Amino acid sequence: MRAWRDRLTPTAVGLPSGHSRRAKGLRREELAELAGISVDYIVRLEQGRFTTPSAQVVAALARALQLGNTERDHMYRLAGLVPPADGEISDHIPPGIHRVLNRLGDAAVAVFAADWQLIWWNRGWSALLGDPSSTPREHRNFARDSFPIDGDGPRLSHWPVTSSARDTVDAAIVSDLRRATGRFPNNGRLTTLIRVLTAGNQRFAELWAGGAVGTHREDHKIVEHPTVGPIEVDCDVLTDGDAELKIVILTAAPDTEDETKLRLAFLSGVPAPSGGSHGV
Repeated sequence: MRAWRDRLTPTAVGLPSGHSRRAKGLRREELAELAGISVDYIVRLEQGRFTTPSAQVVAALARALQLGNTERDHMYRLAGLVPPADGEISDHIPPGIHRVLNRLGDAAVAVFAADWQLIWWNRGWSALLGDPSSTPREHRNFARDSFPIDGDGPRLSHWPVTSSARDTVDAAIVSDLRRATGRFPNNGRLTTLIRVLTAGNQRFAELWAGGAVGTHREDHKIVEHPTVGPIEVDCDVLTDGDAELKIVILTAAPDTEDETKLRLAFLSGVPAPSGGSHGV
């Protein structure tokens, strides 16, 4: 807190700077006034004599200190509190992640948002599973694809895909969505997805009622490719940062017939657009 006080100038928070200040940044009295708490409370917090402020106090201090989300969340955790959810699911992929994705040329790769909405895929993904751009935007969702609803129309994958552990994967997807509702409790897209799947798919409704919370990390799949035949691939899911982007990578075991088939599928697949990748 002292360091965060020191970096703020009075003018940055709308206070007169004056000419006889010795304080490097905000005085404790000024922070107390901005946050609406007592100076003595600020002193005890900074000296470590009080370590369990309420969520309301932490929120007031974070606003007064003009903390970014990462620093705000750090303050909450130091106080033994759960950071507040930002509310909105991001479809933005940072430039650094884009550079990494573009180097995964020998794999089928896609990126999903926290609610399993597909937001990016490479040429390998289109070649292995079919081009998702022909699927309506609202149906480009892995959870919706895993728990189909009657009359939903085109699927995310254009040809059959089976899993070696279907029940386990289904449970993992649902538990991951429940975790997302804790992280993004007020997100309209996620809320609508849960409502639609609960009403339209009995299996999803049963799993959702179980209340499990978890993540989906890996799977083993067989893709019935129309050109080269069945291809066994490993599916690994990596999660990126606070936005909870899910990077899904499909690869075949090295030096196997499936690896050869995967390469042939890539060769027979759709040509890459400019830039070598698709977006939504």
